[in-house]
Amino acid sequence: MTQLALVIDLNVCVGCHACVTSCKEWNSYGEAGPMTDFNTRGANPTGTFFNRVQTYEVGEYPITETVHFPKSCLHCEEPPCVPVCPTGASYKRKEDGIVLVDYDKCIGCKYCSWACPYGAREIDEKQKVMKKCTLCVDRIHDESLPESERKPACVMACPTSARLFGDVHDPHSEVSMAIRESGGYQLMPEWGTRPANHYLPRRKVRMTIHKDELQRADNPLKKEGELPALPADAQTLDEISSW
Repeated sequence: MTQLALVIDLNVCVGCHACVTSCKEWNSYGEAGPMTDFNTRGANPTGTFFNRVQTYEVGEYPITETVHFPKSCLHCEEPPCVPVCPTGASYKRKEDGIVLVDYDKCIGCKYCSWACPYGAREIDEKQKVMKKCTLCVDRIHDESLPESERKPACVMACPTSARLFGDVHDPHSEVSMAIRESGGYQLMPEWGTRPANHYLPRRKVRMTIHKDELQRADNPLKKEGELPALPADAQTLDEISSW
């Protein structure tokens, strides 16, 4: 069975939030929208987001690192949000494994948000229904788009290609190979939810630069030779300019 998912490479995510803004833009005006915001310029802004990036420091000063951690619905293969839904609004699609919410059935009881161990669900304060990442289901199956653009908006927007998208059940897919080759892992597998989304771990890179590698072949000083020394009483730029 096909299981579409995201694979996020934490080693190259720079926390630019391009995925957050592109997700918000696409889904605000698509089938999943609107994604409302209130008091956006006030002290206590609220809003609905399908994708958020958490940034925090690890280690102890002076040896610290900044980690950017994008998080959204993980489209679990055993989603705990589905069986607790009293109206059947939360469901998992058989054809592609995407977990969705039927807004016409949702009564905003929040049972799904309590069942989700990843905090992936948010209530829309205007519509009073639960919302979450749809993997841009209205985009990835849109045959009017070029095949190369049938990907979630966050994947298309990522400037560092930190996000991959595909079928994690296909052993030959780009995402499956990335998981195998880079040690991809699931978030909190001990919960038994079998998240479809995976993360690729941050990798330690040790680089040694040899002295001869610092010699630039195109160094302009080498081409022009040594610059002539200025006389001791020569005026400086500050002295001859008007600013």
